[in-house]
Amino acid sequence: MAEQYASIIIDISHENVDRVFQYRIPEELLPQIRIGVQVCVPFGAGNRTRKGYVVEIGERVDYDTAKIKTIIEVVSKSVTAGSQLIELAWWMKERYGSTMNQALKTVLPVKKQVKARNQTIVESMVGESDVFAGLDGARIDEKEELFEIALNEKQQDIVREFRAAYDAGDRKPCLLHGITGSGKTEVYMAMMDEILAQGRQVIVLIPEIALTYQTVMRFYRRFGKRICVMHSRLSAGERFDQFERAKRGETDIMIGARSALFTPFSNLGLIIMDEEHEGAYKSEGAPRYHAREVAEKLAEMNGAAFVMGSATPSVEAYTRAKAGIYRLFTLDARAGIGSSLASTEVVDLRGEMQAGNKSIFSRRLQELIADRLAKKEQIMLFMNRRGYSSFVSCRSCGEAMKCPHCDVTLTLHNRSRLVCHYCGYAIPMPKQCPECGSSYLAGFGIGTQKIEELAGQMFPQARILRMDLDTTSRKGGHASILSAFAKREADILIGTQMIVKGHDFPGVTLVGILAADVSLYAPDYRSAERTFQLLVQAAGRAGRAAQPGIAVIQTYMPEHYSIQTAAKQDYEAFFEQETGYRKLMHYPPSCHMLTVQIAGKDEELAGHMMEQVQAAVQRKFGREVMLIGPVPAPVYKVNDIYRKILYMKQENYDILIRIQKYVQERWDETESCKKLTIQYDFS
Repeated sequence: MAEQYASIIIDISHENVDRVFQYRIPEELLPQIRIGVQVCVPFGAGNRTRKGYVVEIGERVDYDTAKIKTIIEVVSKSVTAGSQLIELAWWMKERYGSTMNQALKTVLPVKKQVKARNQTIVESMVGESDVFAGLDGARIDEKEELFEIALNEKQQDIVREFRAAYDAGDRKPCLLHGITGSGKTEVYMAMMDEILAQGRQVIVLIPEIALTYQTVMRFYRRFGKRICVMHSRLSAGERFDQFERAKRGETDIMIGARSALFTPFSNLGLIIMDEEHEGAYKSEGAPRYHAREVAEKLAEMNGAAFVMGSATPSVEAYTRAKAGIYRLFTLDARAGIGSSLASTEVVDLRGEMQAGNKSIFSRRLQELIADRLAKKEQIMLFMNRRGYSSFVSCRSCGEAMKCPHCDVTLTLHNRSRLVCHYCGYAIPMPKQCPECGSSYLAGFGIGTQKIEELAGQMFPQARILRMDLDTTSRKGGHASILSAFAKREADILIGTQMIVKGHDFPGVTLVGILAADVSLYAPDYRSAERTFQLLVQAAGRAGRAAQPGIAVIQTYMPEHYSIQTAAKQDYEAFFEQETGYRKLMHYPPSCHMLTVQIAGKDEELAGHMMEQVQAAVQRKFGREVMLIGPVPAPVYKVNDIYRKILYMKQENYDILIRIQKYVQERWDETESCKKLTIQYDFS
């Protein structure tokens, strides 16, 4: 048997996690050595005995084998929180096609000097004093003893079933599908009580802390100082300190975005993932992991429960629930007494234009806004901008220019060419609509600032707030706007998707969804799913108290199934149609997809190398994989970097992993590749 060597990190909290040291594995220790195990090794010139963690095992070494030292022993009871994180990093490296160093940097806290700050718990959570100013402006430093959870019968049934399965050792992941306002957070907290009572710890994942302050405040009112929060405004040193608190047992609940997953709890018992459908759970940097998949693996490693929740679950998660891989819980009624889902109306903007109304506000929406203002009720106007790109549609018939091969919209380039970013299909910009012959073809899009201006002109008596990147860029911007609206200091709140992320404003009885179909035109196979999710979440902001609510969906495509099912707030009907489309087009989750992206300043070299990759994969794997491309990335040039993409589809995920490793081994160390970057993304 060939000699085995281990790559070892001597101090996992060291700032430079790139630096590993290689050691020989003695034959008698081979059965005990695995990724993440803690070992004792001779270190430095004096060969002092130091502890380290095994991060990689192999037969190759990077320098003279005669100089390689030998591992002394395996540390007894060495399965620690740190070793589990290293084992998780290895799993992420294998699943998402990154290097081990990239995975380690993702999961391990980095130790840096940090200046101590005298802050309240709330301020240390979010890095700004007013983010968690609640409706009454109160700060929460201690648990509120009167803040008890009163569950309705359906909520109680779910918690009882969860507890029974947990006590029986059943750790099947759970998906809580609850309509907007059905009380998912109350169920989460009851589940947390069950786990905390057993002396175990909890991680709560929230997509964006700054946009969900109401939700976090509810956790604070219930659990007080037991909570620690991980958020983007913390420095690397502050994040390290938060992780150290968890390691020392000073906290047993960690709330945060993706990075909170890597909290080094020694006895993790539950992971909760709120708003499971949100795109923020997918990492944009290597390893390009999805928090849902990593959380499921982490729960499995710890014997912990994993609970996801959403009013509009991702197609992937709901597919697994329907297949029995996840346990499905359902809340199909609102929790508030007298509260019900908003009624929904769809307005065809083609008819508005034909009637001579060229305003962004339909006649019906204008009528309802005036009515709500007269009644002193509040209004939210949502501009659907997610997935916005320079697409072209016809103002007469509403048809968007689409690729005939991929069922995605064509993207306008330089106002002269329409290009498909999935297969490379391209045509000159037509002068007339191919469907109706109209000459009214144009790029589509309008900004929130313009909407604010138009609303002010049409309703001069209204007090208007706008929430977008411009108005929230300053410190505390999100909180000050949301707090002002919650205190009814404004009548109308205008914004993009950030205003529909889980907020609960009892005074809102009308939601106007402007240009509902914009996200349908994004060059992405998930565009219908994201449109449905946004519309349902937006409509869910209306009528959350006793006063009934109404949502108006304005669209040029009222017949599209995502618009129709969103108007009915019928997730099952949407799911059936969307999965049929995915199966027909061979998109996830009916198959898996690997995206290889090559980027570099040399456009010709990037294109040539991508052609080499495509040809080599075709030769070696042939009929095992469906190849699409190479094509320019949706945003082809960014900061003078050119990007080419190759898509690969295959029902067997393991085959895509083999292809990724083949490409990585063949090109990552070549001279040409040193001038380029290769990125792998699985879906």
